[in-house]
Amino acid sequence: MGQANFSKFRAFMKYKTLTLTLLAALASVALTAHAEKADRNKPMNIESDSLRYDDLKQVSIFTGRVVLTKGTIVIRGAQIEVRQDPDGYQYGLVTGTVDKLAFFRQKREAVDEFIEGEGETIYYDGKADNVTFTKKAQLRRYRGTALGDEVTGAVIVYENLTDMFSVDGNTNKGQASATTGGRVRAMLTPKPDAAAGAAK
Repeated sequence: MGQANFSKFRAFMKYKTLTLTLLAALASVALTAHAEKADRNKPMNIESDSLRYDDLKQVSIFTGRVVLTKGTIVIRGAQIEVRQDPDGYQYGLVTGTVDKLAFFRQKREAVDEFIEGEGETIYYDGKADNVTFTKKAQLRRYRGTALGDEVTGAVIVYENLTDMFSVDGNTNKGQASATTGGRVRAMLTPKPDAAAGAAK
């Protein structure tokens, strides 16, 4: 190999090494961005009119126009009882009033959709990452600002990890809800792309 060819070869190898280094760096950045922490790992922020804290039991009771935020999660109610287990998982029991139900809202990952629900009580389980709505329970899925799906029942359990929900027309005691008469009601709409395909 001549001197000129050898110099070109070295320059080419230097360029290839630099390119591979840049690609590796970009891949690393992309993976880091993709692995952004979910709502369950975000700090919990709460505003209320009053607070009672029990350090021994690790329980905080917030009362009066309570607003809780945790990442994209927003919870509102007349009272929220929050506790934390030894592993750091957080749990919340939200209570509404006669005039205003407890409220929950959370953005779904990687899509422009929100899950929104209401009930006389809402229980948030940070370890299982699910939400239970009890009595006058309602759950809605919004695609952007448009209402997509809506279900009502006595008890609704929404599992965030699997994006599944179950609805019961009766309470846990087997009694029918006065609002639903022991029946589950649902309004389910097809996704926009499915609806467009069916129209062709």
